Amino acid sequence: MYKFIASIVKAILGVNGAKAKIYGLENVPKEGGFVIACTHNGYIDICNLGVSVLPREIHFMAKKQLFDIKGLGWLITKLNAFPVDRDNPGPSVIKIPRQLIKDGKIVGIFPSGTRSSENTELKAGAVTIAQLAKAQIVPAAYIGPKDVKAVFKREKGYLVYGKPFSVEGGKEGREESIRHLEAELERLTNELKAKHA
Repeated sequence: MYKFIASIVKAILGVNGAKAKIYGLENVPKEGGFVIACTHNGYIDICNLGVSVLPREIHFMAKKQLFDIKGLGWLITKLNAFPVDRDNPGPSVIKIPRQLIKDGKIVGIFPSGTRSSENTELKAGAVTIAQLAKAQIVPAAYIGPKDVKAVFKREKGYLVYGKPFSVEGGKEGREESIRHLEAELERLTNELKAKHA
């Protein structure tokens, strides 16, 4: 189902010129499980990220409320999304993505929400998951269309992958990796803006 829908999304984005130009794809591991932590400013970035590593599939962490929306919940489940209750996070926040990584899957997390406190929590979450799963994090940044309206206006999208990094053990390792992730997401975003301002 994922590959079928992804091929349709890829075609729609391509026809409208909104399929993101990708940089740094060589930084994405070809096999094994890992975390992709990407900037987030709409839902077109999810589409572009989702098709960027085909034929491999990304399992996206999504807020629980999205699964309660009729039709959307079914669709995003078919697209490998799994729910997270950000208000009352339980063991599943770590358990599900950790198991996915153990099974050699890619877990996609968008640690750039609208609220700064949420940004920090999600970055910490991405780092903690990678640390516990003993997996690498691949930072990524996206600029471009944010919604369908922008897609049909033929706005261009750009996606860049940074170099993967591992999280050292303990609290210090987590804190250092959170700082590194924040710096990388900012650097990659600025790099895209400088190329395509």
